Amino acid sequence: MARLGMDAHWRGSIVVARALRDAGMEVIYVGNQMPSNIIKMAVQEDVDFIGLSSLSGNHLELVPRVIALLKEQNLDHVKVIFGGTVAPDDIPVLKQAGVAEVFGPGTPLKKIVEYLTTAATEPD
Repeated sequence: MARLGMDAHWRGSIVVARALRDAGMEVIYVGNQMPSNIIKMAVQEDVDFIGLSSLSGNHLELVPRVIALLKEQNLDHVKVIFGGTVAPDDIPVLKQAGVAEVFGPGTPLKKIVEYLTTAATEPD
């Protein structure tokens, strides 16, 4: 789980990371990172998901870059989820770019846990 770029809003990503950990998932929280570092860590840790968080409005630029770098590394099986403040019109753009799911403010933690639990068992 990473916050995109220099986004200073950390509370939501920490709360989600703890909820996932409490649900029995292994969570690697890397704080603020740019796309290239996120992908380096994903390769090193052999992740199944990348959780991205942003409240600063940089998601339409940085999220597609993360997905492009995943493809360059032949990591198409890694699913990207996004959380944070996002305009409703941006959600289809993010999904078109390859984001598996978007969770906005107020999403129940149980819904995020259930989504990841289900998605982890689905074939690629």
